[in-house]
Amino acid sequence: MPIPDTDPIIVAPTPMPLRADDSIDHDKLARNVERWLDTDLSGFVVITYGGEELHFGEPDKLAAVKTVAAAHKGQKFVIAGIDTPSPTEAVRLANLYADAGADMVRVRIPGAARGGRAASGPVQYYEEVTKGSPVPVVVIHQPRASLEPDATPEQIGEITALDNVFAYIISLNYRWEARIPQFIAPGVKLWTCNGSIVLPGGMFGANGACLFFGNWGPGLVKRVLELSLDGKFEEANRIQQSMTHADYLGMTLGVAALKSGLNMLGYEATVPRKPTQPLTSDQENELRAAFVECGLLEG
Repeated sequence: MPIPDTDPIIVAPTPMPLRADDSIDHDKLARNVERWLDTDLSGFVVITYGGEELHFGEPDKLAAVKTVAAAHKGQKFVIAGIDTPSPTEAVRLANLYADAGADMVRVRIPGAARGGRAASGPVQYYEEVTKGSPVPVVVIHQPRASLEPDATPEQIGEITALDNVFAYIISLNYRWEARIPQFIAPGVKLWTCNGSIVLPGGMFGANGACLFFGNWGPGLVKRVLELSLDGKFEEANRIQQSMTHADYLGMTLGVAALKSGLNMLGYEATVPRKPTQPLTSDQENELRAAFVECGLLEG
């Protein structure tokens, strides 16, 4: 499928269903992808936070990209997640993921150099990555401490002006990110990052989203952004408020909540990979009630 050129684009970190031996169940993964084809989800972000990226090695990551790419049958697209401070390694992975079927790669801004570490800076990093990647690059900003950004607004402007950059995903620090839209290069997408703040993102210019909640309710996320783009903020806020409880549980309880919620919605998400524990029954009941609140489940 050609990369979409119509906004809003909604993508989500794709969770990996597991077998009893803790390996990826590729049959279930493929069936989940087929189910998402009938939703407003635009594409899949494979092996990132919601896909338990730190729990899998390179062979599993490549296999997951291949499964998702085959299962969507050209109807959606795949973004493969890359998180390394080495531009050489990022380019190597971008080529591997492209060969496996990825249409884009999502590359995290490396952490700012501290404690005497040598660094060439984020602009030079992306100069190398964008030149070496055979597919477009999505830049994501996720500093470990939200008040310590890993690049300046001016540097992000330079990065997004590079050839082969498709989108920039903001961090949770909206007070800081509110300055970013004036620096984003023309034609580069600006995506918000969290289900609880889709509307605030839309109000300062976001025209898409990459977020956990997109697995559960991509239609809700899309509608909030559509209304925001049309300036219908009161109606958008009603939907946004209905989503906040479920998203709060997702952000608080992590992958366990993501998978539990998908199981409730009829997907085969199974359980988190060890050592992460599934939700308790009380937590599941609260998440189910939150789904009723936003209309994902009937009361």
